[in-house]
Amino acid sequence: MLPDSWRGVLGDELDKPYFKELVAFVEEERARGPVHPPREEVFAALEATPFDQVKVLILGQDPYHGEGQGHGLCFSVRPGVRTPPSLRNIYKEMRDDLGHPVPDNGCLLPWARQGVLLLNAVLTVRSGEANSHKGKGWEKFTDAVIHAVSARPDPAVFVLWGNYAKKKFPLIDTERHAVIQGAHPSPLSAKRFFGSRPFTQINDAIEAQGHKPVDWRIPDLG
Repeated sequence: MLPDSWRGVLGDELDKPYFKELVAFVEEERARGPVHPPREEVFAALEATPFDQVKVLILGQDPYHGEGQGHGLCFSVRPGVRTPPSLRNIYKEMRDDLGHPVPDNGCLLPWARQGVLLLNAVLTVRSGEANSHKGKGWEKFTDAVIHAVSARPDPAVFVLWGNYAKKKFPLIDTERHAVIQGAHPSPLSAKRFFGSRPFTQINDAIEAQGHKPVDWRIPDLG
């Protein structure tokens, strides 16, 4: 299920003992009850943003654990699902930073298709139990994703919101890539997130790297 564009840089991970143990664990979890997202969407972030098109990597923690919410992209929810609090705060900051209207949906695929890799550190979760698949092996795999992007000659912008994401800073070659750090957009730390103007920072860094900036507007679905 690993997308072809990532297979060349991540294919070896699939043969390592930790990954085989991880797959067995997730399958056991699915046999016991609901696990999010569905199998076909576990690698949705990598599918939506091919390896050679990554301009920005935004790191989340683990998928939404509510039924029908997550679809494999960090902070994003399916069309028709109520926008979660952290994403609402991201939208508010986008409005204040760039003047873009707050959209009527939380689907971030338009960002992903422009080269924004929306990567969670953990790619599955037991329904109703946040962080329930933490420490089972996903972190090793997603660290390999971060390392692969960092090892590319083509520069990217890494966005680390919150203390959990900031721990990944040592994985990034800061001589080649830009790193933007800030408070997490969750309601617990939103006061420090608001006013940080991350979207302007990201686009300035993208342009300095010779790439086309991201159009952060999310279309209304009506």
